[in-house]
Amino acid sequence: MKEWCAIKENLEQRAEELALYLIENRTTVRDAAKKFGISKSTVHKDISEPLSNRPLWLQVKALLEENKAQRHIRGGLATRRKYKGK
Repeated sequence: MKEWCAIKENLEQRAEELALYLIENRTTVRDAAKKFGISKSTVHKDISEPLSNRPLWLQVKALLEENKAQRHIRGGLATRRKYKGK
C-alpha cells in the first residue's frame, strides 16, 4: 500500500485506488475505510463523485447500489451476532 500522506495530494488517484479496492474485493465502504486508515465519509465522498475513468466509476457506483440494497441484511446479521454471542 502506498503512503497515503502523498496520495492525499492527488484526490483523483486516491479515488481510483479506493474504487479498484472496492471492486476487486467486493467489499463495503466501511471495510475500505479501515483498510486505508481514512474515514467512511472520505471514502464515500471520493468514490461518489464521477471519476475521469467512467467505466470504473460505473462499476463502483453499481457496487454501492448493491451494498445499499443489502445493508438491512448485514445489519440484521450483526444484531443477531451481538445478541447470540456469535
